[in-house]
Amino acid sequence: MGDGSITPRFGNMKALLGIVAGAGASYGIYKLISGGNFKRNKKSSTSDTPAARSGQPGDGAHQPGSLLAKVSGLDVVCPRPAHPASGVIIHQSPGNLEPQHLHMLLSCLQSSNSPSDRCRILLTLGNAAAFTVNQNQIREFEGIPIIAGFLSDPAAEVRVQSLTALNNLCMNIQNQEQIKVYVPQVLELIEMSPVNSDLQLGALRLLTNLSVTDKHQHLLKDSITLLLSLLVVSNEALQVQASKVLVNVSSNPDMMDDIVQAQAPASVVLLFDARTAPAVLLRLLTFAGNLKSWRPSAQVADELRRKQDCLFRVMLDESSQLHSRLVQLLSHPDGEIQAHVARILT
Repeated sequence: MGDGSITPRFGNMKALLGIVAGAGASYGIYKLISGGNFKRNKKSSTSDTPAARSGQPGDGAHQPGSLLAKVSGLDVVCPRPAHPASGVIIHQSPGNLEPQHLHMLLSCLQSSNSPSDRCRILLTLGNAAAFTVNQNQIREFEGIPIIAGFLSDPAAEVRVQSLTALNNLCMNIQNQEQIKVYVPQVLELIEMSPVNSDLQLGALRLLTNLSVTDKHQHLLKDSITLLLSLLVVSNEALQVQASKVLVNVSSNPDMMDDIVQAQAPASVVLLFDARTAPAVLLRLLTFAGNLKSWRPSAQVADELRRKQDCLFRVMLDESSQLHSRLVQLLSHPDGEIQAHVARILT
């Protein structure tokens, strides 16, 4: 194996394999020690593989057209069975992965010492997790905590792929029960990562899926300020994703008290402007509409007015600039934006 492969050290077993190969026992032992391992891609012809050089049917061989080669760039090391058409991962979509393939990927992920290999394995698992059958299988193999364990990987690209895989797994309601425990870690990634990084984007996508229903929205009640701050400092892609989360949580009346009390940057109202990207502005208008549908009592409103820089004062109080900015948006060239504004003002 190459220096970067994910192969466990089986020195004694391999020595034994060499001794008994001529006696016909090599296949069984080789299957035992290599059935779940990967071999790094090499840009070489088929004739360079060990099987081609030795001609021994018990040697592992690259499968250039295998599933992993197709989906993530990894090749699989498999024992060559008695019938060449069986026992090999054939061309197929990620949705057709067999349970043993998923189990093999999770095992290799845990034993990998190479960041690039961990990325490829997580990418393959993430692609597979777009399918319900695989979402269930990965959960049953206890794969969610394995994948989530790489949220703290030293390599940023590995953390990104871990977030992507969890995001796809999160589309399964049962999986959300396990994934929700990692919300504090995901929020910490957003806070500690560079602005506009893939890490922030991946984390926000995961929070978007997790906050679609009101079951887990309470986990984000202390993160409203963080989301509002991202709106004013990030690029369009992150603005869209942060606003999606805000729309989700603000659709829940039980969350409104926490939302309006959250500290908010005063500049957030400046985003209600014709120069803001339509994809961002439409979601901000939905968020504003959700806020305006909330009707506090006079006593609660007075208490909120005394809270300096809270979202209520920035967007809902009579002193807010939001109303005048909404009026200006009535002349926006986008008809959908005009309709959103009209609904808020009426």
